[in-house]
Parts: sequence; C-alpha cells; structure tokens
Amino acid sequence: MPRPADVPADARRIHRGGSTYYVRGEQRAVLSDAYHWFLRMSWPLALLVIAGLFLTINLAFGLAYLTAGGVAGARPGSFLDALSFSIQTMATIGYGVMNPVGAGANVLMIAESIVGIVFSALATGLVFAKFSRATTRVAFSRVAVIGPHDGVRTLMFRIANQRSNAIVEATVHVVATMTTTTQEGSLFFRSHDLRLVRDRHVGMTRGWMVMHVIDETSPLHGLDAAGLAAREVELSIALTGIDETSTQTVHTRHHYDTPDLLIDHRFVDTLRPLADGSMFVDLTQFHHAVPVTTSASVSAPVG
Repeated sequence: MPRPADVPADARRIHRGGSTYYVRGEQRAVLSDAYHWFLRMSWPLALLVIAGLFLTINLAFGLAYLTAGGVAGARPGSFLDALSFSIQTMATIGYGVMNPVGAGANVLMIAESIVGIVFSALATGLVFAKFSRATTRVAFSRVAVIGPHDGVRTLMFRIANQRSNAIVEATVHVVATMTTTTQEGSLFFRSHDLRLVRDRHVGMTRGWMVMHVIDETSPLHGLDAAGLAAREVELSIALTGIDETSTQTVHTRHHYDTPDLLIDHRFVDTLRPLADGSMFVDLTQFHHAVPVTTSASVSAPVG
C-alpha cells in the first residue's frame, strides 16, 4: 500500500483493527517498553531474542579477547577460540583448556562475568514472568450479525472458551466507534458504549452469544449496510474474568470492522437435539452465518 502524497515521510504507518493510521510526533520509549514488548511476543520469538542477545554479547567479547590477546590455550589469531572462551566465561563452563593471562584479558573476564550474571538474572526473570502469566484461549466469531432475535433487530456475535476450565465472573464490554463531523466541520471519532442484553457470565465454560438490542436508544439505530460503511462503524470488544485454575485475572480483546458486520444475517445453530434425548454440538458451525429469510419480521421492542 503506497503512502499518500500528503503524508509526511517521517510519519509511522500503523495497521490496527483493519484500519491504517499515519502517526507523526509520537514519543516512543523502546528500552522502557522492552519488558512489555517481551511479554507480548510469542514464545519462539522470545527464545530467539534471548539467544540472539546471548550470541551478540559473546561475539562482542570474543572480538575484544581477539584484539587484546592474553588467552592461554587459544590458537593465535583464532576468532573461534576467542568466541569459545567468551562463551565458557559467560556460561561459567570452565573446561580448563583456556584461561586469561595478563591484565587486559583479566579485565575483560571480570567485565564479562558481571555482564553474564546480570544477563542470566534478567533472562530467568523474563522467562518466569512470561511463563507464569495467565492467558486465555477465547474464540470470537469471525463476523458479527445484525438480524432478528425474538422479533427484535439485534446485534449478535459469539464468544467461546476453548479451554476445559471456566472463566469465572466473565464480563464483556462492547464499544461502537463511528465517524462523525462536528458543527465546526472537524472529523471526530465518537465512541458509544453498547448496552448488552447480558454483559456478565458467572462461569464461562462454553459459548456465549453476546447481544445488543438495536432500539431507538441504540447508536446503530436506523443504519443499514450503506450507513454503517458511511459512518465507518467499528466494534471493539473487551472480555475480562478470573481463570478458574490459576485464580488470576485474564482478559482478551477483539475487533470487528465494518465489512465484518453482516446485515440481515443469523448464526447457524451449533446445537441439535438427537433422537435419544442427547445433544449434538457442531463447533464447525461456530463462525457460519446465513441470510435471514425475507419473511422474517423485525419489530421494535415493546416498552
């Protein structure tokens, strides 16, 4: 996607929630945010970062040992031996084949020992913090639908807990953001908290159909597909609760863009009663939605 001509070259492009933003003048603190950045990254990437830092530090000290000399048992001019000695020093392996000789090599050895202690402590702490951090495995339906429910026009989407335990006191919060123009002609992104039919779940073990009735008080009232697109309606969802196993607070977020909002659709049923009285649960239909029949009537809520 090419950068628009009227966007400054130093503006940073951000893709978030299906939208593209160009930000200029932000103050970023890379080192200060490194801890949070590490916790958010995937395990393979986190382990790769630790291994990369370990190798980078040893490469730097290996070059220093090669330049300073004074490593007994190392072949003259061998960077591989200098690197091997650096790794042995930092990891406190000590095979006994190579050892520092002279002031320069001993100073480097002391400095690397201190760096190694700090690096090991930081790496251990980061791995433990990441490992002990409670996470969720919650699935959101790929689309949200607007259609009839009990004769009332309703916004609906599905949430499912993909773990075998429960999320206790689960709470969901839905915010609709849409573009408006103020009386002064300024573009403004207005956020509306959507009132839900049920925003709490005592113990979320299976699925949850989150519903918002589109009545006269709803910010979505009177908007068809063209209206949703014109207002650039987006839904932001936040789910919080307590993990039953770890008793830690867990949370997750999801986002629906305008193309994800299907008008006059309903979700395919995932439950089907069987002849023997048992129930058949078809989770392959979790994300599927179909158009409602033309005969389906939608009325305004009574009262």
